[in-house]
Amino acid sequence: MTALDDAHARPDGASDDLVATAGKISESLERIERARGALYEFHQLMGGADTMLDDVVDGLRAAGHDALARRVADELVGRNVSQGRGGFQIVEELDDGYYATFRELERAVREETMQGRRHVFEAELKQRRRTAGRPGHEATP
Repeated sequence: MTALDDAHARPDGASDDLVATAGKISESLERIERARGALYEFHQLMGGADTMLDDVVDGLRAAGHDALARRVADELVGRNVSQGRGGFQIVEELDDGYYATFRELERAVREETMQGRRHVFEAELKQRRRTAGRPGHEATP
């Protein structure tokens, strides 16, 4: 099959299974990217919720519920979301540990098996599915 372009061409000698395997680790990284985004969203949502508690404490105090306001302030405001960690620390742990390792290994697989080329599997899929000569089905920009 003719490649879309050199950047996505199958390296000489790469089997269908190897192309699929390299594509699978890249697809897996894409899922990790989405999970990482969800974790950042979690971090921001938790931080926003914590900040909103200031208004709750003020509102309870204004309504004469000082003891309840004190409980919310003492037990919830600034509380860790996990054992000894705020949301930002969970994000940092993921980024510096699992995520960094995953990205490096995905790159290593591509370098060693696909000569560093990205999306070889998807490029071949696109080539098989497009209708040559049809508007909107061009191989490259």
